[in-house]
Amino acid sequence: MTRILLLAALALASCSKSEPAKTTKHDPTAEIQKDPQTARKLIASGATVLDVRTPEEFTAGHVASATNMPVDDIAQHTADVDKLVGGDKTKPVVVYCAKGGRAQKAKQTLEAAGYTNVVNGGGYADLR
Repeated sequence: MTRILLLAALALASCSKSEPAKTTKHDPTAEIQKDPQTARKLIASGATVLDVRTPEEFTAGHVASATNMPVDDIAQHTADVDKLVGGDKTKPVVVYCAKGGRAQKAKQTLEAAGYTNVVNGGGYADLR
């Protein structure tokens, strides 16, 4: 019996010496907040629409009023976005991609550049 208690104590002691838990960085795109319903209303009322997918995806089908601006190009082309909204960063901008992840990244990039009314429309299928 003493031998069993000693083995149990050793087993518990070795568990307490485990490595610290690994942490991962928070991925802001992991929490996709898309709003296709609001996006459809804004598009119908003339909002600027950015398709942030690749040119190949855009060519395969897109929202009629959309301008193709791949997500990786947004930060370098905010002057082009400025032209699309007539220099008014308060005008609504709808961004969309295939499912909403790249649109979320584009939304964050535009908001960091001072745009105050950017909506993640989600994926292309959400807006058709």
